[in-house]
Amino acid sequence: MAVARHETGVVGASKALASQVHPVFMLPPLATSLFGAVLAGTVDLRVAGLHTLAMFFAVYTAHVKDGYVDFHVRGEDDDHPLTVGGCRGALLASAAGFLACTAGLWLLVSPLAALVTAPTWLIGYTHAPQLDLNPVGATMGYPTGIALALLGGYYVQATSFGPQVLGLATVFLLLLTGIKIIDDETDFDYDSSIDKRTVAVVLGPRRARQLALGLFALAMVGVVALAIALPGIPPTAAGGAVVFGAVLALAYRAEAELATMLLIRGSYLFLAVLVAAVWFRPLV
Repeated sequence: MAVARHETGVVGASKALASQVHPVFMLPPLATSLFGAVLAGTVDLRVAGLHTLAMFFAVYTAHVKDGYVDFHVRGEDDDHPLTVGGCRGALLASAAGFLACTAGLWLLVSPLAALVTAPTWLIGYTHAPQLDLNPVGATMGYPTGIALALLGGYYVQATSFGPQVLGLATVFLLLLTGIKIIDDETDFDYDSSIDKRTVAVVLGPRRARQLALGLFALAMVGVVALAIALPGIPPTAAGGAVVFGAVLALAYRAEAELATMLLIRGSYLFLAVLVAAVWFRPLV
């Protein structure tokens, strides 16, 4: 069975499979999983590694399935490196990898640890062609996955949910939903032509941008409030709002592609400040 569409042999197949690892979208859930472990306090590296690897397989599944649907099923993309058989084989392998990780969490932690982890794969697998057909699913699938990565990374260490992780998961959900809304502006004309109902298509670019700004404001107020009110989150975590706010000041009037690029990097900085605050706790 041919795996790659353009190259042959083991090297060609390996390149085609590796092409579905998109670092811009892959690194945040992995980093967020590890942040959840750090936030929990005591870190069991075996458990943290299993959960992080599970997040890798979940996001890899989403990338392969999305490419398969957009190219082989819908014909929306101009090209794709994997054959139909290659896509199906990659999906089976990633599902097996995810199942092995969740089974490990079941054995090392508890059945609930596996249950908390499982929805991330379901979101990845159903993103296309189910979730991406409506504004909520298309916009909030990835942000929800990130929030679940944080919750799961925390739970597999602490075997409970504290108010700090629930609050920060909500902050990440709001922040990343706002970024996704702006990102969808880049495909406004095409999505409108095929009746794909993203938030930008439903509300129009101007109102969609206003909604995104409102979500950013809620997220920044939220992280400051959490840093002030909850002992599990150091006061220095509020610096994340300052850093992201500075990036937002540069991005909010920019065209959609540049704004998305800036805001994604701003979210990386936001997470980095939170990790540093929780890890070092300089003012605690």
